[in-house]
Amino acid sequence: MLKMRNLSRVYRTETIETTALDGIDLDIADGEFVAIMGPSGCGKSTLLNILGMLDSPTSGSYSFDGIEVAGLPEAKLADIRKHNLGFIFQSFNLVDELSIRENIELALLYHDVSAAERRRRADEVMDKVGIAHRARHRPNQLSGGQQQRVAVARALIARPRLILADEPTGNLDTQHGEEVMKMLQALNREGATIVMVTHSPSHADYAGRLFNMLDGRILQERRRAA
Repeated sequence: MLKMRNLSRVYRTETIETTALDGIDLDIADGEFVAIMGPSGCGKSTLLNILGMLDSPTSGSYSFDGIEVAGLPEAKLADIRKHNLGFIFQSFNLVDELSIRENIELALLYHDVSAAERRRRADEVMDKVGIAHRARHRPNQLSGGQQQRVAVARALIARPRLILADEPTGNLDTQHGEEVMKMLQALNREGATIVMVTHSPSHADYAGRLFNMLDGRILQERRRAA
């Protein structure tokens, strides 16, 4: 599904040049669950942003499903994101003024989907993540773990081929963090491809493959025993 070759990302100002990614080679197949670990500033979030086409590489190749996306115009990247990608963030990014159902349906507003179909899909994903009984509540009426379940449902509603999760348990306590990880693992078993950035070794163990990064490079790859 994903292929990167000699990919680099350099940020430049008038006085300084910072290499966030340095010669990344990476392949991720359909149906994999991949975790990326490393200290703060190692480049893992930059890598996730480029995988999600929210940032562009300075050099190198990135192909998604056989399409070279490095250098594509923003309108084309937005179209690929809309039809293929779901995002889960550490900070939930829910709209306080909207109900849980409305927050989830928001992800379909720019799709050619009727209001009735949006409602049906929202019911489907809320049931999947165990949040259907909270459909009429507002985000501030939910616990952190429940809010992250809403964020997962929102990522799923457009039926993405790839889910990108940036520290999805970072704002959660141990119990709720484990619940979210078990939910991601179940989604992967159902066929979802997941790439997750995490600081937690125990949560990385839920993935089938782990990459350790340092100074913008992938230093080590480890596969979990079957």
